[in-house]
Amino acid sequence: MDEFYRLKRLPPYVFAEVNALKARARAEGRDVIDLGMGNPDGATPPHIVQKLIESVQNPRAHGYSVSRGIMGLRRAQAKYYARRFNVELDPDREIIVTLGSKEGLANLAQAITAPGDIVLVPNPCYPIHAFGFIIAGASVRSVPIGLDVDFLKELKQAVEQSSPAPVALVLNFPANPTAQVVDLDFYGEVVEFCRSRGIYLLSDLAYAEIYFDGNPPPSVLQIPGARDIAVEFTSLSKTYNMAGWRIGFAVGNARLIAALSRIKSYLDYGAFTPVQVAATAALNGPQDCIKEIRARYKKRRDVLVEGLHQAGWSIPAPPGSMFAWAPLPEQFREGGTLAFSKLLLEKANVAVSPGVGFGEYGEGYVRIALVENEQRLRQATRNIKHFLSGRNTAGGRPKREKILAAPARD
Repeated sequence: MDEFYRLKRLPPYVFAEVNALKARARAEGRDVIDLGMGNPDGATPPHIVQKLIESVQNPRAHGYSVSRGIMGLRRAQAKYYARRFNVELDPDREIIVTLGSKEGLANLAQAITAPGDIVLVPNPCYPIHAFGFIIAGASVRSVPIGLDVDFLKELKQAVEQSSPAPVALVLNFPANPTAQVVDLDFYGEVVEFCRSRGIYLLSDLAYAEIYFDGNPPPSVLQIPGARDIAVEFTSLSKTYNMAGWRIGFAVGNARLIAALSRIKSYLDYGAFTPVQVAATAALNGPQDCIKEIRARYKKRRDVLVEGLHQAGWSIPAPPGSMFAWAPLPEQFREGGTLAFSKLLLEKANVAVSPGVGFGEYGEGYVRIALVENEQRLRQATRNIKHFLSGRNTAGGRPKREKILAAPARD
């Protein structure tokens, strides 16, 4: 039977093999330390949970909600942008509540792109940044990104080589998977370039509050004139340990917000109203919990980086996000990231995400999520140390695995 049109555009899921091996290992009773998926393991702060309980007991809150989000929540997001970024937003025209930033980006892709359109996406990237547009029928052109890459040079080259001209550019800082951060000067140059070319700018700022060693990550909307072309996505998932609550936002350019609102009006009635009320309490309530969550991730980062260093695997300390982007140990680079990830699971009982799953330029890296406590992370690094020591003495190199999927280049 012929496959459906949109499914034919989606290659096999790269992480499926590792996930299958992980399930098999657990079925065998092995203690797998799962550092693959970026799923926060901490509890949602009590005052947010209490507000949900209080709200859900109101029978009038159980009907259909509002697709764009309740006004109180949109106002709370406007206050957040004002105090955090000194950016004033209109809750009526420039803010919409989404079912997580992932849904918002995918539905905006449906709203603003058509088959044949070109969208520029960093590579490596979080998969929805590319595949949201591929599902919508657009073509994706990869723009290499990384600490040793001149992104602006690559961006300009990609635009010059694209026909037709690109519709939009996706950015994501702090970045998933690379953990890279940027400053306002970077955003200023990108905004100036995109405005001059009529390219919409879609910024994913889901990790705005997970940073460690420097200034808080900025918003692209702090750049004068950015609102002419830019929309920014944020989420409560990582900031307040609310991943399963599915609350995010798109803010910025009124035309793009209106387009997203129209698409969503056909597809959903918004998140359950008590969840939105609790999300309002999160944004308007005490913010000490954010500092506590950030400090927890920083301690975990330091434990992981130091433990791997002692294991003989030196990786850079991520300045932000809840991930470490780790270059493969030299003796395993020839085999590739998928083979290394499978070996790490088989020999060390540690699951990580193969970098090639985030695009072809992710080859040579694995993403390690800081989603286990410090004790478990120490156990993971001890397991890895034992594995690397045995591997070094045994010799040999794994055969390179066939790459099953990567975001399309053009």
